[in-house]
Amino acid sequence: MQATYLKSVDQRQYWAPHVHNDLAHQDWSVTDIRAQIDLEAWQRYLIDIPRDPYVNQRWKRMAWLHMTDEGDIAVMGECPMAQGGKFNDAESMADKLRYYPELEQSFMARSDVKAFVKAWTELWGIGPNEPILMQITGVKGTEKLDPLQGQGIHADGCQCLSILVLSRENVRGADSYLYADKAGEQLLTRQVLEPGNILHLYDDRLFHGADSLEQEDPTAPYERFIIIINSRFVDSFQNRMLRRHFPHAVLNDID
Repeated sequence: MQATYLKSVDQRQYWAPHVHNDLAHQDWSVTDIRAQIDLEAWQRYLIDIPRDPYVNQRWKRMAWLHMTDEGDIAVMGECPMAQGGKFNDAESMADKLRYYPELEQSFMARSDVKAFVKAWTELWGIGPNEPILMQITGVKGTEKLDPLQGQGIHADGCQCLSILVLSRENVRGADSYLYADKAGEQLLTRQVLEPGNILHLYDDRLFHGADSLEQEDPTAPYERFIIIINSRFVDSFQNRMLRRHFPHAVLNDID
């Protein structure tokens, strides 16, 4: 059944036609993939996400993935997130090794999850054995906070980056911004991403950020969770960790 589903996804246009043109001409694109995934089923995996031990009031799971020589999507194993201060100067994250619980096996085994990752690799031209970092991360609670926890305008230290919104409940703000410069003087776009919307961008060419969020109804809790998926790291700190943990991986070596 699963193989049949993957085959049917491959036979149709996974990404809207404008996505490839947008990336070629402006280095970013936004599209909706609610028709390609079971968003309600994916949202059920948000219930048991553990707290982020490094960043207050955030929850997170992650996994390192790669495409096999046979064209399947597989989990690689454990390797820490490692963002150098050149790319992420937030005190809670810069130049630190961060370890998180893996994405649940039942989530990664879903045919629509595998199809999503495979379509993503094809969009960016990611080849076999190139490490792909996939995270489910987000915030929830009852008080206003900075959803990026001090990161401000930043880059993630890679070439290929996409952000998919999974949930957005009782939220005002948390709008996504893209800039041509880290100082934020050249705004390219402001996007209010709803569940099922995905933002693709060349992270090594642009900078991104999000503004603070607050509750629309101050008497009720809020929630906003996203999937971040990226590859081809230009951060030498992360590449060193990848080489250490995955000796045979195909890396975007820059040193």
